[in-house]
Amino acid sequence: MLTTSLAPTKSWQQSTKSPLARQVDVSVSAARLGIYLWLDSAGFQRSTADREKRAQWLLDTLVKLGPTFIKIGQALSTRADLLPLEYVRALVKLQDQVPQFPSAQAIAIVEKELGGPISEFYKDFDPEPLAAASLGQVHRATLFSGEEVVVKVQRPGLQQLFDIDFQVLDKLVKFAKQRLRGLKNFDLEAIYQEFATILYREIDYVQEGMNADRFRQNFADHEYILVPKIYPDLTTKRVLTMEYMPGIKVNDRRSLEAIGINPKDVNHIGICAYMKQLLQDGYFQADPHPGNMAVRSDGKLIFYDFGMMAEVQAINKNQMVQTFFAVLRKDTDQVVQTMVEMGLVEPMSDMTPVRRIVKLLLEKFTDKPVEMQAFRSVRNELYAVFEEQPFRLPARLTFIIKALTTLDGVARDLDPQYNLLVAAKPFVKSLATTGIQNRGSGLGELARQAKSYVSYQIQKPNPAEAAINRLEQRLEDGELEIRVQALDTERSIRTLHLLVRSLMYACLTGFGALCGSILLVGHMTGGAVFAFVFAGVMGVCLLKAMVKLKLREQIDRIATGSF
Repeated sequence: MLTTSLAPTKSWQQSTKSPLARQVDVSVSAARLGIYLWLDSAGFQRSTADREKRAQWLLDTLVKLGPTFIKIGQALSTRADLLPLEYVRALVKLQDQVPQFPSAQAIAIVEKELGGPISEFYKDFDPEPLAAASLGQVHRATLFSGEEVVVKVQRPGLQQLFDIDFQVLDKLVKFAKQRLRGLKNFDLEAIYQEFATILYREIDYVQEGMNADRFRQNFADHEYILVPKIYPDLTTKRVLTMEYMPGIKVNDRRSLEAIGINPKDVNHIGICAYMKQLLQDGYFQADPHPGNMAVRSDGKLIFYDFGMMAEVQAINKNQMVQTFFAVLRKDTDQVVQTMVEMGLVEPMSDMTPVRRIVKLLLEKFTDKPVEMQAFRSVRNELYAVFEEQPFRLPARLTFIIKALTTLDGVARDLDPQYNLLVAAKPFVKSLATTGIQNRGSGLGELARQAKSYVSYQIQKPNPAEAAINRLEQRLEDGELEIRVQALDTERSIRTLHLLVRSLMYACLTGFGALCGSILLVGHMTGGAVFAFVFAGVMGVCLLKAMVKLKLREQIDRIATGSF
């Protein structure tokens, strides 16, 4: 859970008292966002600086609107299929900048939920919270048995706030679906249901307790993974009591090294734990930020916070081994097939965009540690794919992307030169060497894949041949032809934008001059002067637009060779 500083009272804190005012706030913000996204898609004010300003506005607005929209913004931070790059980059920085609520309210909620005075359930209860976030805050306590626990208390009025916000969002989605035809490529109702399901599940602490129990059971035989015990008798929908299990923040490299823990070992444990969650269990923590993981003094990794969990279709050991070696061989088709089998990608008539993304990732990430500059370059290329061939990512895949990108940041803090595949090798080795019934088949599949990989390394073309092969593949896929067409189309679109802008300025100039004349005839001198000044400014803008249009025509003639 993220620790936050105290912040001034937000407008959302009064929303439950005035649902109409809340509806106005959300609707106005949504309309403004829609206008900004239209400007981005239409090409107006399309510079990076302009987009970054609009992205910063979105970030500030989500924080102002409160918990519902902070959580939606955090979920959108991996949705390159829904928002422009600058917006996604800004949302990555979104924090739970929400003040803690009074201790008296926290105690009152605990007593109401548990059905009696707090002294009947806890020997000691610290009124000062350990941490606070948008959905609740955590207090330390002691049971009468002497066990130390933490009590997670939901923020007052949160359920009511969610109900109001999602009623407003439901109306906006239905309005957009009926009136805004440009959004027909996005299944807004499905996206709305996706976010609503995620957030309502996260504020159900009984469900979170069940998630923690299931997660602990999955790692019952793993000595280096710890999960706090849940106390069901002291847990309700709004109160969660769990074992107090302190540790060093997982990305605090200096503190870990100070007590003799090798950060690389922590990386291996964390990466292998996630490989097990994703591939073997099909059940994983979707938000592994540093506040949700810690390292105990004996080097064991502790997982906290199980409100945001996700499921995927688990695959058998042979498929895992096949996929691991397919990644090493950069076998795009095999990796995509595994993603389809796991339900991460829905089969489409044209799988080209998915293959392009997977191929790009395999080429960039499998051979050596990736520097941050290269990582940013790859990320920009991925966004270019989304812009050229837009398609919506399945929800489960976005959860995995969110988990792995967050985990990647933690791993880099511990070891800037870490390599994902190297860190995951102990997990792959354990697949073939553990178990009794499937041990022979696991070893056999490992041997077959290893033999195939050795053959691949022997027959692998040299860099020059590989470059020629990639060029031939791009020609076969039609990517080069598409790029040439895109350049011609882009030139035409830019010219069209200048024409539209010129026409708009011409209309505003004429409108201002006409209004000024009418006002002058009516002896309204002040208004006439203002109208004529406005017409003059628009006239200057029209002149500039016409000059730019003329220059654009000359440049296009030179580029196309038509003089």
